[in-house]
Amino acid sequence: MKQLSELKGYCIVGRHSAVKTCLWLKKSLKDLGVCYKQKFYGIQSHRCLQMTPALLCNQFCVHCWRPLELLKDFKGWDEPEFIVEESIKAQRKLLSGFYGTEGVNREKLKEAEKPNQVAISLVGEPTLYPRLPELVECYKKRGFTTFLVTNGTNPRMIELVEPTQLYVSLTAFDEQSHLEMNRPAKSLWNRILESLEAMRNSKSRKVIRLTLIKGLNMHEKALEKFDKLIRIAEPDFVEAKAYMFLGYSRLRLNFENMPSHEDIVEFSKKLEKLGYRIVDESKESRVCLLSL
Repeated sequence: MKQLSELKGYCIVGRHSAVKTCLWLKKSLKDLGVCYKQKFYGIQSHRCLQMTPALLCNQFCVHCWRPLELLKDFKGWDEPEFIVEESIKAQRKLLSGFYGTEGVNREKLKEAEKPNQVAISLVGEPTLYPRLPELVECYKKRGFTTFLVTNGTNPRMIELVEPTQLYVSLTAFDEQSHLEMNRPAKSLWNRILESLEAMRNSKSRKVIRLTLIKGLNMHEKALEKFDKLIRIAEPDFVEAKAYMFLGYSRLRLNFENMPSHEDIVEFSKKLEKLGYRIVDESKESRVCLLSL
């Protein structure tokens, strides 16, 4: 697993974690743009550490661009403090090659070696790491803001963890679409509904991310059902974001399944008619930010 994943730009941390520099960090280092999360939420793209504490997942989503074949079994869980320390070292290792890259902003690169934001997502399902709440607190103690992205299949963990920002990412709008698009070994739909209930009481800033796939979940029926799901969670924000035809998802979906930014805006305007309000957008990332 380690050899294959490192060839793809992943730096393995311990037995089950990984770090990878994202496209927007690289662009920011060259002053070529920033992640939409910087525009929407104020984080600094070049100081964001993208990682996962769980190289495994309980779903095999059709839209997932990640290399699912990397997610193997392992024995034993690493300590949260070890993961935090080694993930920072891994980030610095990945950044070291940028010192020889033309066009890199050296001041930003030095700042990037001292990350202050962690995106706990990358690959796999992070809530499968049983000590996730401790991991989040370890990052916080080091001055990090913490963004956690989950598929919502572990409601108990959502009750326990307190990141700066909690994302629940939805593609399915009912149990049937869950089975078809998320492809779990058995239905986890009731757990997702429980997670949305738990999310309502979270002290974190809460975001529902709708990953929208043309031809699968952008029709009127899906829109109406997404509305009901969102209102269960009562999030601070909703992100309507396009599925991107990238990586391994190209083996399961077609280019035509990738919405344009105009498609996303049109979908978001339909949500506006249901009481939402578009507050921002990023054309480059094909995403609209809405609030209730």
